[in-house]
Amino acid sequence: MRSRDRFEKAFKGGQPDKVPITEAVIDRKVILAINRIIGGSPESETDYFDIYVHVLRHLKLDAVVMAVATGVENLSAEIIRDKFGREFRLSEHGEPLPSETRVSTVEELEGFDMAGAVAEEDFAEVDRLMRAFGPDMGYVLTLSDPYKESWKSNGGMQNLLICMMEDPALADGLFRATTNYLHAHIDIAADRGISGFLMPGDYAMENGLLFSLDTYRRFLKPMHVEIIDHVHERGGLITKHSDGDDWKLLDDWIETGFDGFHPVQPQCMDIAEVKAYLKGKMSVWGNIDCRTLLVTGTPDEVRETVRKTVSAAAPGGGYIMTSSNSIHPGCRPENYVAMVETLHECGAYE
Repeated sequence: MRSRDRFEKAFKGGQPDKVPITEAVIDRKVILAINRIIGGSPESETDYFDIYVHVLRHLKLDAVVMAVATGVENLSAEIIRDKFGREFRLSEHGEPLPSETRVSTVEELEGFDMAGAVAEEDFAEVDRLMRAFGPDMGYVLTLSDPYKESWKSNGGMQNLLICMMEDPALADGLFRATTNYLHAHIDIAADRGISGFLMPGDYAMENGLLFSLDTYRRFLKPMHVEIIDHVHERGGLITKHSDGDDWKLLDDWIETGFDGFHPVQPQCMDIAEVKAYLKGKMSVWGNIDCRTLLVTGTPDEVRETVRKTVSAAAPGGGYIMTSSNSIHPGCRPENYVAMVETLHECGAYE
């Protein structure tokens, strides 16, 4: 069975020949370390893109998760600006955090046309990856949640939470602009034959939601319905990413039409319970602990966890293995290799 077919069948809730595996993000540092482990070409003599492709092929992932360029320019060693005029301060690991408010009033929404700035050249790296891996690979495009894109435009999550309470017209305008932005991505991606989408944007902490269900239903649920309908109209599938305890949102996400839920954080959600609840409604992705296990655990502990997770989540299909968020710089490369290799050993359906 082709990787693409295996991945799409599980995405739709079906049972392929074996459990597919992918990853939302694999940090450059980890990729380079795995390349050394598997005896790949020396870094000094090889383009990073070629190393990345070689490592993913070696790991036999079933889908590649890709992102669209946003025209970033460096203003200093720590500050970057994207083509929408948003400035970010880079964390020590390169994570961009809003450094100022791009849109803070309804008046400033005038001219804030993110969708109009989307261009074919933004997909250059996506095209390169698709050429490299060919038609047998599954492809997933990241569509940043309107909530996440809006707080990135409004100076931070705390600003947007206040905005939804005190200035709903501004919040509505931000969600409209960012949703239109995602619509533009969906069409360009679908024209390229990309049928999978992942929508990152956290809605919960480990002890509950970031805001009430009423707030979600007032501001964001209509945007989700619109985006999901568009994806489905173009023949695609979409999974919702949110860390934390998302139990209270699952019924709403089923109703909106999300096809999958990622990443089932093990600190606050049990994979067997989530799989039983979502079976036949949404596929289930993730759950291999990247906060502790993949950081400080041993390869043997990783192998044991992978086997237990497959036993709990794989029966009946509809499960896609990933970490519980991403393979970030703190993850031990040998642990990720152990995770992938063990899944290949134990993930076949009899």
